[in-house]
Amino acid sequence: MQYLHYEKRFSPHTAAAYRNDLEQFRQFLQTTYGLLEMQELSPFHVRSWVVELVREGLTPNSIRRKVSALKSYFRFLRRQGQVQHNPLQALHTPKTGKRLPSVVPEKEMLSLLAQTRQGSDFSSLRDSLALELLYGTGMRRAELIQLSPSSADLDQLQLRVLGKGNKERLIPISASLGQLIARYVRVRAQAFPDAGDGALLLTDKGQPMYPKFLYHLVRRYLTSIPAAEQRSPHVLRHSFATHLADHGADLNAIKTLLGHANLAATQIYTHHTMERLRAIYQQAHPKAKIDDGG
Repeated sequence: MQYLHYEKRFSPHTAAAYRNDLEQFRQFLQTTYGLLEMQELSPFHVRSWVVELVREGLTPNSIRRKVSALKSYFRFLRRQGQVQHNPLQALHTPKTGKRLPSVVPEKEMLSLLAQTRQGSDFSSLRDSLALELLYGTGMRRAELIQLSPSSADLDQLQLRVLGKGNKERLIPISASLGQLIARYVRVRAQAFPDAGDGALLLTDKGQPMYPKFLYHLVRRYLTSIPAAEQRSPHVLRHSFATHLADHGADLNAIKTLLGHANLAATQIYTHHTMERLRAIYQQAHPKAKIDDGG
């Protein structure tokens, strides 16, 4: 766990997920086979665990994530010289179907943001700013929580964000978002003068915002949009990227804004655009109408 935290620079959330996956695997070995030493592990034991996960009804994505944690652990053990073999070398995990990210329709999202800007008290401004930052910048939940007032350069209209692996990036913001930040910071200073340059977003009690608080905040507002299939902070990140792609933004630019390590992770956002173009083609092109029997 120290290796994941200090050398791999994993977020606390990801490291905790790895710990839970490895602990679940250890318990399975102990209960089923009485095995506790990694040197005794064989491909058979790993395959039987995967089969058990399938029987429990876990999705292919969840199983692949757990296997990924185990692979990472064995790579670590081999580097440390604690094991010589790799029982996961020929392991086949369940295939996952391609699933498009859930997004909030653009018109409904803009309407919601316009409504949230009506309030002037601390909590209303805080809620409005949280939604605007998530949708207006595409930042991750952890990145938003880590923001401080000094993260915003309102003269240059940009935010300094600390992403995965402690990689820093600059995200441009709109003039209206800059004005909202300035307005919120003033009200924040009046409501909680001791907050200083701590967390930008605070709870109603003046404490730094935490993940569960932000999740419930976003969910409460997105519940008003029936078309929103999912209602989490990450949905607003997906919506940010998808709407950029829909309006013709360069894929490499979207990759940079999102803080993705490679372009492959960003390409999924082109699928929504392709579906929209296909629908327009089917509706408007005369050959498409003939082929459809129109």
